[in-house]
Amino acid sequence: MEHNSYIARKRARFSGIGGIPVNIPYGTVLEVKEDFILFDGRPVCAVTSQNAYDYFSQNDDGCGRERGALVAAIIARLEKKGDGHQDRWDKVWDDPLCQKYRRPEHEDFWLWNYDFFNAPVADLRHIARLIGAQVQKFR
Repeated sequence: MEHNSYIARKRARFSGIGGIPVNIPYGTVLEVKEDFILFDGRPVCAVTSQNAYDYFSQNDDGCGRERGALVAAIIARLEKKGDGHQDRWDKVWDDPLCQKYRRPEHEDFWLWNYDFFNAPVADLRHIARLIGAQVQKFR
């Protein structure tokens, strides 16, 4: 599915396409053209790039801020080492809903796919509850 609108889920500072420095404030709404996220009319990254996954959330449904907060909370909770780390991952591996958001080409470790970063908010809420992720209030 192609999306038309993204939002910066956190301040985006990186080298964009062509090495051009990017500094996009949190909450900035961005448009998409030909699979590239645009800022001030210029492409900054592809919608399937790691920069897109790290900084932006699709906002076609107006839920980009919440989607971004959920994605960030899920990733942070799963990265946290210590008590329950493996238990959280076991829940993800065993959950049928989570399986549709795993990149299948990696059988022995988990990578979230493009669809995870663009998932319906209800699915992301389910994953957050499953692993006990605390979602910070989005502004």
